[in-house]
Formats: sequence, structure tokens, C-alpha cells
Amino acid sequence: MAKVNDEHLNTDERAILSELQKYSSNNIETIAKHCGFSRQKIYRIIKKLEEKKIIWGYTAIFDEEIQDLQKFLLLVKRTTKPVDESTIKDIVSTQILKEISEMGITIESSYCIHGEFDWALIFTATDLKHAKKFSNQLLGSYADLVDKTLLMQVLYSQRDHHIQNPNPSKIMELL
Repeated sequence: MAKVNDEHLNTDERAILSELQKYSSNNIETIAKHCGFSRQKIYRIIKKLEEKKIIWGYTAIFDEEIQDLQKFLLLVKRTTKPVDESTIKDIVSTQILKEISEMGITIESSYCIHGEFDWALIFTATDLKHAKKFSNQLLGSYADLVDKTLLMQVLYSQRDHHIQNPNPSKIMELL
């Protein structure tokens, strides 16, 4: 059997990653059929991608309205004060996730960004009141590190995690 060079393997990995982004719930056999590879090859490459932490996990995309939730975007601008090590540990700990979960907040995505703001959080909350409470708590907990925040409500997601919204007519209500 011929050895596969690194460049060809990267092409194979990219094809599998593309397929997983679009259809992560498909079984290995379906992914193999779409990529034109054997099931064994798909399985081996997926395991390798998971071990290398290229694939962090798998998720389902859901309509927040069905669960009586609303989606928000919170932008955070830092002060110029340096962050000490204990604060960094506090920020990345799972304890914060437990505390905000009790408020009905679930952080969907968290990004360090470049521009006017330094951090972006996408989260769900039961309503605007809880979202503002979360924003204010964050501002209060890290008052010496946070210069300002900007809270916005997501009214419609046309695409989410590479997936087209199955209810495109909802945008018409907003326009």
C-alpha cells in the first residue's frame, strides 16, 4: 500500500472537516460516502483530528425560541491595567460557568477579538433583564479590568456554525 504524503493527508482532513461542519450528526458511513473514502479512513482521520485538538467537540444548533431563550452578544472593552494570574485563573475556571448557569445564562461562544472591543461573548438568557444582570455582574466583578461593555440582542441568525437557518421567513418579520 502506498504511503500518503502530508499534503494529500491535509486535503483529506480538510474534506472531512468540511463534511463534519455541515453534517456533524451524520454517521461515519455517510461521511465516507460523501468524501469518497473508506469508513476506516474516516474514523482514523477523525480520531487523529480529535487527538490533535483540531476538533474540540460536536454540537447541536437549536432554535432558542423553542426553549424560551433569547440570544445576546456582549462586547467587552478592557482597561489598560495588566491582568494578574489569579484573575486569569478565575476567568477561565468553570466556576464562573456554574454561577451564571444559576442565572439562566449559557455562554455559547467566547472570543478574544481585535478592534474597538477586546472580547465578545455570545450567550443565551431567558430575557433582556437577565442578560443585563449578567453584563452588570461581569462589569462589577472585573471593574478594574473592564472599561465598558456593549450588550446587543440577536434577533435572527441567518447562518449558525456553517448551517443555514431552516426558517428563512422569520427575517421577513424584522424587515
